[in-house]
Amino acid sequence: MATPTPLVPSTGLNVVHLFCHPEGVVDAGAVRKAVDDAIASGLQVVTAAIMGAKADVCFMVLGEDLWDLRRFQSKIQAAGLKVAESYVSVTEVSEYAAGTPEHILQARLFPVLPPADMKAFCFYPMSKRRGDENNWYSLPYEERLALMRAHGSSGREFKGRVLQVVTGSTGLDDWEWGVTLFGVHVDDLKDCVYTMRFDEASTLYAEFGAFYTGLVGTVDEVLDAALA
Repeated sequence: MATPTPLVPSTGLNVVHLFCHPEGVVDAGAVRKAVDDAIASGLQVVTAAIMGAKADVCFMVLGEDLWDLRRFQSKIQAAGLKVAESYVSVTEVSEYAAGTPEHILQARLFPVLPPADMKAFCFYPMSKRRGDENNWYSLPYEERLALMRAHGSSGREFKGRVLQVVTGSTGLDDWEWGVTLFGVHVDDLKDCVYTMRFDEASTLYAEFGAFYTGLVGTVDEVLDAALA
């Protein structure tokens, strides 16, 4: 078998979210082995049971080599899980992060997931608006910086209740960022998103895609929920 040259970001990690439905007979053992092998190879794999009809299972996979993420996707598809939706992104440090302590920047580039005490899960993509009246990219940098600092201040009100992982996807997927939220309670996620939408950076300039909500669990817990 050919071994391709690794494809890694210049900084940070590759990320893929795979939202799946069972298709026919699912080989739970093969899914479990795919996750175990991925973790043994250095990948992080977050498994979540998804509520509603959009998907049954989510795998959030983070790692350096994009080929490893592609192999994981192939393994779970071969095990009988159909990828109904996906999202490709990379961890990043925002251009508005000047002055942020180094340990916080490193946590954004190399997050350790999932947080042990936060089992509520939510993912959604978003972009900044380019409308005729409200165009984020026509604003001067200093104005954008002030808006994002105010936005970040709102988010920090939820420290300890919600962990936000923002990954960049401009040029990689249909939206500009993927936002993954981990919460202590489901309504923590709701309160966080609701509160931050009142910031001017969101009110005038944010556009949101579909939301996926679920419960972080072990592979067995997530598969039991999907295949019951």
